[in-house]
Parts: sequence; C-alpha cells; structure tokens
Amino acid sequence: MNEGIALSLKGIGKTYRIWNSPSARLKAALLHAAGKMLPMLRDRMELAEHRLYRDFDALCDVNLELRPGDSVGIIGRNGSGKSTLLQMAAGVLTPSHGTVEKVGRVAALLELGSGFNVECTGRENVFLNATVIGLEPSEVRERFAAIADFAEIGDFMDQPVRTYSSGMAVRLAFAVLTQIDPEVLIVDEALAVGDFLFQQKCFDVIRRFRRKGCTFLFVSHSMGSVLELCDRAVLLEKGKVRFIGSADEAVRLYESTAVQGLFTNPGEVKVPGRPPAARAPDSKREGVDSAGEGAGSSSASAPEAVDDQLGSIVTDGAELAFVRIFDETATEIDVVVSGSLINLSIGVRAAKPLDDPHVGFKIRDKMGRVLFESSSYCMRTHFGRLPAGETLVANFRFCIPLFAGEYSIVVGFANGGRGEHFYQDLLLYLQGAKIFEIVKDRRDLKWSGIVNLNPKLEYHRTSAPSAREASG
Repeated sequence: MNEGIALSLKGIGKTYRIWNSPSARLKAALLHAAGKMLPMLRDRMELAEHRLYRDFDALCDVNLELRPGDSVGIIGRNGSGKSTLLQMAAGVLTPSHGTVEKVGRVAALLELGSGFNVECTGRENVFLNATVIGLEPSEVRERFAAIADFAEIGDFMDQPVRTYSSGMAVRLAFAVLTQIDPEVLIVDEALAVGDFLFQQKCFDVIRRFRRKGCTFLFVSHSMGSVLELCDRAVLLEKGKVRFIGSADEAVRLYESTAVQGLFTNPGEVKVPGRPPAARAPDSKREGVDSAGEGAGSSSASAPEAVDDQLGSIVTDGAELAFVRIFDETATEIDVVVSGSLINLSIGVRAAKPLDDPHVGFKIRDKMGRVLFESSSYCMRTHFGRLPAGETLVANFRFCIPLFAGEYSIVVGFANGGRGEHFYQDLLLYLQGAKIFEIVKDRRDLKWSGIVNLNPKLEYHRTSAPSAREASG
C-alpha cells in the first residue's frame, strides 16, 4: 500500500451465484462430482452445471483510496451495492475480485446488531465486541460505565440481546465504538433507527473522531448527514461507480437520478459539469417591466453553462430563457439583503405544445442542502396551455430571511401534475441555474443560524407565591 493511505480498495467486486431452483444446488454438486470421476464427460457436466445458475454482480471494479482524515460517503439507491462495499471494506465480507488493504485499527458499525451473539447479554457482548476491536479486558472494565451511560438501555444490559429492539442493539454497538480511537471508522445506515437525541450524540462522536484525524467511511440515505459529515462521496448505481467527487456534487447527481424515477420521460442526467460564469448585477434587465413582471422577451438569454451543470436533466421539450432576482424597486440584483422581499423570475420557452406546464425551484446553501422547495403545482396554480415557441414567465415573490452567504437556485419545469407533488413529463431540471449572495442587514439585531425567525421579545415580572402560600 502507498505510504499515507489508511484504506485502499483496488478493483474490488462481489459476485453471487443465483440458483434457478432450490434443487439446482444439489444437481450442480452431483454434476461436478460426476465430471471429476469421468474426465471424458467433464466438459459436458460443466456445461450442464452452468445452466443451473446465473452470476449476479452486486459490486463491480470499485477503486477507492482514503488517506488519514478523509471523510467519504457512499450513496445510491437501494440495491446499488452500498452495504456490500462497506462490508468488504470492514473485512466482514470477502471480495470475489480485487484487494482491500487497511492500516491501523478499524471500527465498523454495520447492519443492526452486527457481531452480537443474540443469546448473550448486553454486558457479555460489550466485553466480546470491545475485545475483538482491540481493548484489553481490564480496559473494558474501566470504560464499562461510560459505555452503559452512552447506550442508555438500563436494566436490559443484563438481558439477552434477542430481547432488544433494533434501536437498543444499535445504541449498544455504537456505545462500544465511543470508547476506542480507531484509525478508520466505518458506519452503515444503521444509525437511522435511533431516536433523534441518540443520533445527535452519535454525530457528535463522529465529529470528535474526525477532529482527531480518523478516516471515515459512511453509508446513508440521509443526504443532509452526508453533506454534514463527508467531504467526498461515491455514487453507486447497480453495483458500479457512477461518480466520485465532492459530496455536494455527488448528492446533486444522486438527487437528479432519483428524480428521473418520478416521471414518464425522465430525460438524461448530465454528469460533466462546471460552475456557471459569474455575471455582474445589472439594473432594469430586459424581459422585466417596471413592476418587476416578466415580459418574456425573446432577447433574454439563459444563464451560461446551465446545461452542463452536474446533476442537471435536459430534454428537447423546453429551454430555460432566464432566471433573475429583482428587489422591490424592480431592479435586478445578485446580492440580496437578508430579510428583504424579492421576486424570483423564471422564464422557460416551450419547444412543443404543453397542456399543463408547471415551474418549480429549490434554494440550496453552499453545502448543497435544500432550504426551500416549491412549485406552481404545489401552490395550486395552473397556467393553462402553452403553445410551442412561447415563453412562460413565472414570478415567485417571497421574503428571504436567510443567513449571509452564497446560495444557488435549482429550476424545474414539467408538464402534467399527478398526485400531490409528482408530474407526468419532466422537461428540465437544472442545477445551479442562478447563484446569488445574501448579506446581513446592518440594522438587524445580532443573530446566527440558518434562518432569521425575527422573534419579538416581551417580558414582565411577578412575585410568585411560595409553595406553602399556594397550598394554603
């Protein structure tokens, strides 16, 4: 292994044999034995044996290197091979192809209760698991109280693990991990079964490990957790690596891939990407009148490089004409004062007749988290038919009480609503269609967080009666 690499996966893959029927396995064994006994029939026996099963590649040719301190998320839809990858990285599962190399102590929290003997008590499993990880029995005794306090399972510590709920098993497993200092920490999505407060405790521990330089490999369906805890991410699709890069880019691509499944004609997700060209703010831009309403001018141009943004979906049914932000005086702006009222104007040109078009948008922060999302369909607004070649201009007016920083806008355009928030045909889904900055209003009182709730403070004083006066 190269110096400075904590975990290396080289060309790893996992192939499972899927038998045609329950009896096929026995038939294959008999054919294999017959081929050994009768060499002249070996080729025929092998051919007959191969007809009894098919190979399923759960994971194919994955290459990944993690250096000390790296934090990598593994994301993908169900069945994409995420847990298989983590099990091979942890050494629980042997790869069919490739090699796994690790340096230092590896701690893994995989599927629920992994490594537990369900007939043993929680206490006995604590000693068993901690010893396997590398702690001496004397160290486990010293740290047992801390483990029990973290797990918070009370008297169940001395009950068999088979009596535990899934949440209790995860509590105990993670509690053991808190008492070691691993070089590599591998966590599957098992934390999702824990309650809110327990998850907070676990994430605090993970952050503490990361500050110490621990290498972190994490599988989750919670994109917020991936963005919060991971610097890079791997997107798996049907057992193959589709993308490796920044967590933000991987999450955007994963989200767009998931969006495809909600539509009849999903379009193609764009994988290559580059940031859109910066544009200087300019007042009274063409396409918007003095009241801030879009006029749909044909001379309005779409943002540069939007179609190349990672995770975008583009079809030949529509084209983005413009995305603009206007203040209360109808002046186009790229810098927004927190708490101000704005008009987000989106123009989309139809390339074919549409009977029920809808426009939507998302606001993301610099980590890629979705802070707000809505659409004309969700707002119960219908525009009517849109002829080919005509531009639909949708103006969304709202107050934007977000914290200072950079934000981006995702634009969606679809035809035909169905259900509560699904659509019939996806026409556009554009990541990074608009980048803008929010600055603080200097007149505001001091606050921090994500959103300004603009609280009002009232108070009064009272002389509360003593307990004896109240009862008398």
